[in-house]
Amino acid sequence: MPASPEQALKRHFQLDRFRSPQREIIQSILDGKPTLVIMPTGGGKSLCYQLPAMLLPGVTLVISPLIALMKDQVDALQQRGIPAAMINSSQSWPEQRSILESLKRKELKLLYVAPERFRAQSFVDALTSVEISLFAVDEAHCISQWGHDFRPDYMRMGEALSRIGNPLCAAFTATATPDVQNDICRNLHLKAPQRFVSGFARSNLTFNIRQCKGKSDKYRRIRSLIETHQNAIIYCATRKSVEEVAEWLNDDGIEHVTYHGGLSDADRTEAQERFIQKQCHIAVATNAFGMGIDRDDIRLVCHYEMPGSVEAYYQEAGRAGRDGKPGHCELLFNYADKRVQEFFVEGANPPPSLIQNVYAHLFAKADAKHEVALPIEELTQLLGKGINGMAVSSALSNLRRLGRIERFDIPGSRVRGSRIVDPNLTPDRLELDIRALDEKRKRDEQKLKQVLQWVYAQNCRQQWILRYFGELKSPACGKCDACQNAASYEPRPLTDEQLIVLKKALSGVARMSSRVRAHQWQARYGRDRIIKCLLGSKGKTIVDAGLNQLTTWGALADYAPSFVSELFDHMAREGLVEVTDGDYPLLQLTEYGSRVMFGEILPEMAWPGNQLSPNSSDAIVQESPENMDEALYQALVKKRNELARVRNNAPSYTIFPNTVLKKLASTKPLSESEALQIKGIGPAKAKTVLPTFLRIIANHEAAKGSFRLA
Repeated sequence: MPASPEQALKRHFQLDRFRSPQREIIQSILDGKPTLVIMPTGGGKSLCYQLPAMLLPGVTLVISPLIALMKDQVDALQQRGIPAAMINSSQSWPEQRSILESLKRKELKLLYVAPERFRAQSFVDALTSVEISLFAVDEAHCISQWGHDFRPDYMRMGEALSRIGNPLCAAFTATATPDVQNDICRNLHLKAPQRFVSGFARSNLTFNIRQCKGKSDKYRRIRSLIETHQNAIIYCATRKSVEEVAEWLNDDGIEHVTYHGGLSDADRTEAQERFIQKQCHIAVATNAFGMGIDRDDIRLVCHYEMPGSVEAYYQEAGRAGRDGKPGHCELLFNYADKRVQEFFVEGANPPPSLIQNVYAHLFAKADAKHEVALPIEELTQLLGKGINGMAVSSALSNLRRLGRIERFDIPGSRVRGSRIVDPNLTPDRLELDIRALDEKRKRDEQKLKQVLQWVYAQNCRQQWILRYFGELKSPACGKCDACQNAASYEPRPLTDEQLIVLKKALSGVARMSSRVRAHQWQARYGRDRIIKCLLGSKGKTIVDAGLNQLTTWGALADYAPSFVSELFDHMAREGLVEVTDGDYPLLQLTEYGSRVMFGEILPEMAWPGNQLSPNSSDAIVQESPENMDEALYQALVKKRNELARVRNNAPSYTIFPNTVLKKLASTKPLSESEALQIKGIGPAKAKTVLPTFLRIIANHEAAKGSFRLA
């Protein structure tokens, strides 16, 4: 009598019970139903095809995109005594042939296969004599060109299924919007599949977004996060960023591994193994690192730069806390990083003219066999200056997907060759689906805009993401930065005076926008410039643009910049203004904000507490503490002003207001713990600017001969 799923779970995996909804998914597969599984990272997707493999009569083929991912899973299965193997490009042909022989002898229950193996007809032919009970496609979002990690080799999977006799197919991924789910089903020919969407929520994770001024600001935050959370993955958008962060960590003596495409296969494998085996606890890597990594104690996933899509971010962030314990996920955001992702969008979406030119060069250089071995770098140079190398690679993928060329491996080389499929198809007769190309570009651009919408949203970070994936009734997490900021946000009716101030602020936004129609406005300026204008700034960016001539210039000059900034935060939270996407973030009135400005609606909103004038902390006469050391105070003021100049002439009070400096000159703290007792010095400034002032105090006391131990 065949073993039940519960018996197989205990026998092969030493587990006593299934997680929800693993049992239902496994039963769907055992019942022979096409199955689509959307399950969060760490939810136990792999068990849903590994266990059925032990109960089905034939072999289970697992399509997996990364060699490292395959190796992790195969090693773990073999340690459990489960007959599993893998075939990929890192193996020699004798190694692959030996595994195929084992397959024919029915010695294997699971075979992990890289999708590019299906390019070889010999490999497909070898599978035709094997009983394949299940064709499991892992990381199935890679099959959809609307997904965040599209891989052209995955497009062959539908064809591969037909060529090996259409065995039962099941697809698995951690993140997929409804559009991507439909694309997976269409490309894999899943007819009326059983769909299991087990929920995207990760209640043990905290999601934060931190606005950063630049690289040094980001690194200070990374260092602080590492000190707190220890086990970490730092994701970077580019190889250059990986190397920069790694250099900083080296300077601070923080042990780590690096992982990016510029490293050799051996170096990448070594880095991954050290991290997986917990020989090193910090990885700085591009986004390929971590897909399928079986390490459950990662406490921190930090994104050094913004990702290209919400799906990509959530899948990468989801590698934290897979053991169910708390994990911290943080995006270090600087709007300028958007340019990197725009470059990637451009590279992934070559214009039709470039695809035509790539085909023309291949056609012209092909030999008698209609083949050409031309490195992408060389092909890019041939196409002329200013060509995005990524776009050339994408053009080759488009031509292959259209069936105009075939790509083949060159033994002993990392360069891949191209073969013209139809030598009679001259470049002038090449036809492209312009509409489809344009639609894909628009979708990729939209995904990037959605990341910005998430960053600037005022509601719960995880709630926003869950709604993006279709879980509309998800509750707020109560832990993210947005939830923490909202905790003290209590909307209430405004006084007449507050309403006047609010209307002045809204009018400032309106005067620096273009009116489209009654209550619709088109943004022209960013938030910072609007606030500077309202405060009456005489800076170059204000005067040169003639903004000091507007009627709203200086309308809020009697209020502190911190108050006006907080007021704009509350205006955004209440939906009175919104950020739009341009060359940099622009601010405009919403229809609701416009109606409030014109007095058609009386709003309720929280009101900032401190309304002091811009220079109140410095200019208002305040009594100095009786025991204040005047010479020390002047030294502290001098250092603060120097720091302000280094920070692009930032307002001095943003470092420390005079009240804090006077308290420092009075109490003369020599340690962080002592200084934290002073109102106005918090944990953030204690880590950034405070050490400089503590050194001045220590040196001052030593020079006086009154030095004391902290």
